[in-house]
Amino acid sequence: MRWGSDGTLYVLMVTAIGTRKWVMPTGWRLDSGKPWRAAELEALDAAGVVGHVGPNPIGRYAYRKTRPDGSVVVAEVDVFPMVVERLRRDWRDRNNRKRRWFHAMHAARHVEEVELAGLLRSLSIKPPRRTTLGRLFSGWL
Repeated sequence: MRWGSDGTLYVLMVTAIGTRKWVMPTGWRLDSGKPWRAAELEALDAAGVVGHVGPNPIGRYAYRKTRPDGSVVVAEVDVFPMVVERLRRDWRDRNNRKRRWFHAMHAARHVEEVELAGLLRSLSIKPPRRTTLGRLFSGWL
């Protein structure tokens, strides 16, 4: 996420590799345990994002993931806040994905997952940046 000069919250979305739908980067939990660290690594790999990730999820949603063998599983995703410091020009998935900044409310209109859309809509109705950052990153450090 990032804030515009007028205080508007924007979220960075990427296209899914198989379906080209707009999604948030999602990663699998690492053996080391810290799920927010997995989110940070996936944001770098999938979207070329460098920034600061809060350790507390701001929401959760589920989606149906089709595996390479054709089977379908329900994946539950914890969403961790990340304030973007910079975007890299060169990143792992750059040839397979597009990335785009959306106003949080507009991002909600571009996703298929109902729970994710609700989370994005709720982000667009938040208090000023300073209050939001304190709440999102409470317990960080």
